[in-house]
Amino acid sequence: MQTQCGVKLRIRPIPDETISRLFPYLRALICLTEKGYKIVSSNRLSELCNINPSIIRKDLSYFGEFGKRGIGYNVVDLLKTIRGILKIQKIKKVVLIGVGNIGRALLSYPNFPSEGIKIIAAFDNDKEKIGTTINGITIQDIKEMEKIVQTENVKICILATPVPVTCEIANRLADKGINAILSFTPCRINMPKNIEVKCIDLSTELTRLIYYSHNNL
Repeated sequence: MQTQCGVKLRIRPIPDETISRLFPYLRALICLTEKGYKIVSSNRLSELCNINPSIIRKDLSYFGEFGKRGIGYNVVDLLKTIRGILKIQKIKKVVLIGVGNIGRALLSYPNFPSEGIKIIAAFDNDKEKIGTTINGITIQDIKEMEKIVQTENVKICILATPVPVTCEIANRLADKGINAILSFTPCRINMPKNIEVKCIDLSTELTRLIYYSHNNL
């Protein structure tokens, strides 16, 4: 058993669903901190995250002893602990490849720093985009990609690239030390087991919502 922020942490296998739910907890706690809240109950977290309070309590129990019955959780301590669990006590460097519509939206997203994320560089092969600046980030030639990844010791990248070049770029980045890839390209990326890949296909997600929307009529 480990201790972090005065909280006893248990080490045992954690379901992926629990890890996924830590992110809405994190966002809710950041919001509460900014508003000056000191204590929060599982019921209040439930309202903010739209997650059953019993699930919240069970999720947190995987990591140790949190809060006091009838009082709630210390917002600052719980926020620090979840940041520690998610390994985002320090800002994580990220590079973005592809500055189309999705890429521009990601560069403009204001909440990454509070969530422990900083896009330090963005790359494209469009000469009209290279040298332009979005939210303080100057778009660089994709030829500089590998050099920056190695120089800055970046481990995480976001791909918002056309399908034909996505796998090639992913392989180039993997060769330079990238071990986590978030792709907004609707294609399968085969990587070694030590490289985590998450693909988000917006069309598929919208189609899924259309299906459920129709069935809920």
